[in-house]
Amino acid sequence: MEVILPDSSKLELPDGATGLEAARAIGPKLAEQAVLIRADGRPQDLRLPLTDGAQIQILTTRDTTDPDALYVLRHSTAHLLAEAVRRLFPGVKIAIGPPIENGFYYDFEFPEPIAEDDLARIEAEIQRELDEGRAWSREERSRDEAKAYFAAEDEPYKVELVDTAEGDISFYTQGEFTDLCRGPHLQDSKPIKAVKLTGLAGAYWRGDAKNTQLTRIYGTAFYRKEDLEAHLQRIEEAKRRDHRRLGTDLDIFHFDEHSPGSPLWHPKGMVVWNELEDLRRRENLRRGYQEVKTPLIYDVALWKTSGHWENYRDNMFLIPGDDDEHTMGLKPMNCPGHMLLFGSRTRSYRELPIRYAESSTLHRNEPSGTLHGLLRVRHVTQDDAHIFCSADQIEDEVFGCLDYAAFLYELFGMQARFELSTRPEHKLGTDEEWDFTESALASALERRALPYELNEGDGAFYGPKIDLHMTDVLGRSWQMGTIQLDAQMPQRFGLTYVGADNQEHTPYVVHRALLGSLERFIGILIEHTGGDLPFWLAPVQVRIIPVSDQHREGAETIAAGLRDAAFRIEVDERDESVGKKIRDAELQKTPRTIVYGEKESAAALAVRVRGGEQRTQSLAELIVELTKLSR
Repeated sequence: MEVILPDSSKLELPDGATGLEAARAIGPKLAEQAVLIRADGRPQDLRLPLTDGAQIQILTTRDTTDPDALYVLRHSTAHLLAEAVRRLFPGVKIAIGPPIENGFYYDFEFPEPIAEDDLARIEAEIQRELDEGRAWSREERSRDEAKAYFAAEDEPYKVELVDTAEGDISFYTQGEFTDLCRGPHLQDSKPIKAVKLTGLAGAYWRGDAKNTQLTRIYGTAFYRKEDLEAHLQRIEEAKRRDHRRLGTDLDIFHFDEHSPGSPLWHPKGMVVWNELEDLRRRENLRRGYQEVKTPLIYDVALWKTSGHWENYRDNMFLIPGDDDEHTMGLKPMNCPGHMLLFGSRTRSYRELPIRYAESSTLHRNEPSGTLHGLLRVRHVTQDDAHIFCSADQIEDEVFGCLDYAAFLYELFGMQARFELSTRPEHKLGTDEEWDFTESALASALERRALPYELNEGDGAFYGPKIDLHMTDVLGRSWQMGTIQLDAQMPQRFGLTYVGADNQEHTPYVVHRALLGSLERFIGILIEHTGGDLPFWLAPVQVRIIPVSDQHREGAETIAAGLRDAAFRIEVDERDESVGKKIRDAELQKTPRTIVYGEKESAAALAVRVRGGEQRTQSLAELIVELTKLSR
């Protein structure tokens, strides 16, 4: 057989040759350094056979930042973790241990609880394994043999995994540890140069709160020690930027156990919130959106019509009625209400497109274990909109959404990346309908020359979507907005418009939220900026510090001049030293601080820029500068 190399040359191999044999055919050094093979773009264990005509790429220990190369390294390290835990804690039961973004984890049921202090001992045991050296071997067994093996090992979680596994059952062994695993794995442990266990958490078996709560051990691994050091520095920086800490420190919001997952917004937080709402309303008006408001509670019949009852019921807050038919639900999204608006009267093609916008309170019953500050909440507010249009208007409306998103992200110094998510396994509608909607979104991206990644099977149950992602200053990827194309819900609600042919037609609906959840967006923005919000968004834009009591009147005069120019001003009249007040202004991330004393006047102000730069400006010059920043 033949395989095709990255330079398009062909490599002839015996039938059934593995990835490792392909590497040996090219050269012994390559085979020694090989960690993984990509076959037709997909990662594959080096031990598995290749197919005739496959395009292959051999990843080695030099591919230290390649996601697939890191994946296989971390997968193998997770198995070393499991081996170490079994050696140190007799009687422990082993569950699952996959690689994840930036690391790996493994879930265990320990005979006795362990603590953070135990991680150092486990990490030392992993290092001992690395010093001894480990190599991985792969074998396949029948389902009955696999169940018998794990039953004899008293590993009930593995027995259950064998019962639900699809396809061949494969085992990987290193040292004295054998695990049920599909792979891929390294040839041996030599490439693992840096390992760090990073934390503990609780995790229910298979994510179900009805099951046993296990102990999850998190860790990470790298091909180079310096990469681990850089990663740990990023973690420390992420802690410094954590929006939950900064939200409290900057007096923006807090959470209370009386309403889990629902932030309480402080006055300064409401300044940020209202500025974003003003931006949303202003830009929506410019782009032809009509503001609407729909109910918070609907009866179960609406959710059955929309398809949410079948596909989203577990995430809804329900209000019991006299019987099932009178059950009510707090809305988790706005789209069904907007369907009712469109269907409230006869529509003509001349009215299309109709763009409804609503920033309404939504409630989603997220599991308590998944709540995470503003990033995962139960009280959700989206910059939501639904565009009702004809088939020939779809592309222009998607273009409009993409342009709107680019404008918004540029305001915050962000750049969008695009991901096209296609039909999920459980979907509404026919394959032909999905072929049309998927190709419409792909065509819009391609005609705008926007590169995108394909995320197969992750579309909404009613339609495909373009997800917009950004990478923050720490290199973390966040999903922000989404643009979805829906042919299903309009049909289910019986929506029609009268076309130019005087016949009834079903509209398409573009669902779009560009900032996404305002709560989540604010959380991401706080972490991205470290709390140094753009001037126009800062809750307090200028803080004025009078040097002494006798300078308060002059400070208030300057404050009045700035307030008249529509800036948000705070005069610090606390009985503290000037130095402490200046430090507090920096800690509060205030964009401009004015120290007002004997030498200062409207003609010459001592202005400190956030970050430490000092300058002398007149009040008029300062107003001109701040006006530009406000735009």
